[in-house]
Amino acid sequence: MKIKFFVVFLSFLNFYCSANRQQPTLGQLPIDKAQRLAVGAERLDMYWPLIKDKKVAFVVNQTSRMGEAHLIDSLHALDLDIARIFAPEHGFRGTADAGEKIKDGKDAATGIPITSLYGKKRKPSPEDLSGVDWVIFDIQDVGARFYTYISSMHYVMQACAEQGIAFMVLDRPNPNGHYVDGPVLDPEYQSFVGMHEVPVVHGLTVGEYASMVNEEGWLGKGLKCDLKVIPCAGYSHQTPYTLPIKPSPNLPNNRAIYLYPSLCFFEGTQVSVGRGTDKQFQLIGLPNYPSEEFSFTPSPQPGARYPKHQDKLLHGFDLTRKAAEDIRKEARLNLSYLLEVYQNAPDKEQFFLKTNFFDKLAGGKSLQEQLKAGWSEQQIRKSWEPQLSQFKQKRKKYLLYTDEFSVKN
Repeated sequence: MKIKFFVVFLSFLNFYCSANRQQPTLGQLPIDKAQRLAVGAERLDMYWPLIKDKKVAFVVNQTSRMGEAHLIDSLHALDLDIARIFAPEHGFRGTADAGEKIKDGKDAATGIPITSLYGKKRKPSPEDLSGVDWVIFDIQDVGARFYTYISSMHYVMQACAEQGIAFMVLDRPNPNGHYVDGPVLDPEYQSFVGMHEVPVVHGLTVGEYASMVNEEGWLGKGLKCDLKVIPCAGYSHQTPYTLPIKPSPNLPNNRAIYLYPSLCFFEGTQVSVGRGTDKQFQLIGLPNYPSEEFSFTPSPQPGARYPKHQDKLLHGFDLTRKAAEDIRKEARLNLSYLLEVYQNAPDKEQFFLKTNFFDKLAGGKSLQEQLKAGWSEQQIRKSWEPQLSQFKQKRKKYLLYTDEFSVKN
């Protein structure tokens, strides 16, 4: 009776919370999809019967919410046997710096063990998965190849396939899911910020992406996991979606999320994109840059304890003057930022970091070579087109949601 009562109560609570959260109007959705937007985690009736008597591990972080409650807290209240929490980059609560190693531990609220997938290892061990029946992934992604949550998902799927454990994705909207753009990854440049042969902006939700990884054989060694995706309701790839909670410390709002795919290339250069300020991924700055338009000084902040060019005056651009919706409507990578800053950089010899991180982010060496050769945006885009067109066709096989723009593409 306790579980039955909680299921009914929790379903009502999530419906109430979600219904009162600002959602797209019906006019923004296809007529056949005109319904309340609900993320996979909120559709408890679709996955509770599969897991209620099972031992379950979770890949979750601060974005894993059911209405106003955290997924772990909600399911723990239902007496679900939760074996372990796997924490990705930024940790279980999402407060760690980008690239900061995460330590194993225990959740203070529930006592559930936490195993880091961004520390000593990136893949669960057989011991981590011992006795587990299901592993559930529920993390908000932002739709860029170099955002590492999908890389963590790859390794967990691989481990589940090897151990014969079922893997479930509780799907969430992709705020950048309304377009596909950028260079496709060269396999020789595979890294944790680029695992698969997809463009920078792939236009897939994590559920769709998991299906592609599984069916395209990207888990390697002929592996395929037993995959179940709980889809969102009331969502299409053209549905605007405001994330209810920051997906990571340095993506504080819609503007930053929409700019992220275009500005992240700068992470492989001497250019700051506002880490160490309250306008992360909304500023562009470099010491001695020949611009009087805007200046800022990065300083240590939560999520950016050691920002690039700490305590130095940087000159550049303030993109907070651009409306988030106008950026979204561009529906493409904006190369003008990268081209303009590189062309006007005072020291081109030192522009790219010696670590070759730029090439890892770009997914190959071509973009850096094109910039150095003085290629125009039109020339760069034309070089992407053959592989990009092939990917767009492949992508169609894995879509779970209405995708109006695929007709044009």
